[in-house]
Amino acid sequence: MEAEGGRGVGKRRGRPGRGAGADRAPRRSVAERLEEGELSADEAVDLARETVLRTLTAAPKSRRELEQSLARKGYPEHVAAQVLDRLDEVGLVDDAGYAQMVVRTRHAERGLARRAIAVELRRRGIDDDTAADALDQVDDEDERAAAERLAHKLVARTRGLDRDARVRRAASALARKGYGPGLAFAAVKGALAAEGEDTDDLPEDLG
Repeated sequence: MEAEGGRGVGKRRGRPGRGAGADRAPRRSVAERLEEGELSADEAVDLARETVLRTLTAAPKSRRELEQSLARKGYPEHVAAQVLDRLDEVGLVDDAGYAQMVVRTRHAERGLARRAIAVELRRRGIDDDTAADALDQVDDEDERAAAERLAHKLVARTRGLDRDARVRRAASALARKGYGPGLAFAAVKGALAAEGEDTDDLPEDLG
């Protein structure tokens, strides 16, 4: 038994510890490799271009998002700017087209109102003028119709609850999607009335 125990200890001693490799030097950034002469400027640009193209293959991005992604990966600002300027020239980085796509998909697929989409565009680094042009795709009638479609789905999920609770839940859900109180409340009232719910005593708006 003692010999077996000795062999067991020997095996354990022969294995690399869990911390093996933990003391490896951290991977140097592109900026550091440039400073040390390990990379030339052209090589850094090529690497940055490959990185951006891989990112765009996975999903469209705004220029600001690509700048932030390159910065996180350690690319110097001047290298990122050179690459993104060139890709902008050939149409692979296109904030206007990107903003148009975001507006279409967020409104059609998620039912977001213009206000909520505008917040997302701003967060993604789209400037106000470009965002405004893209948001022109959705007019007041589009927004009203979308609110009504959502309201019908939302009130359907709350059948069995008292009417006031249904109103609050559906109107709150519409508000989270960027719809103003007046439009949200009118859409919910219409959806409840379509189900035969008495809405005559409800106020005209949430105020």
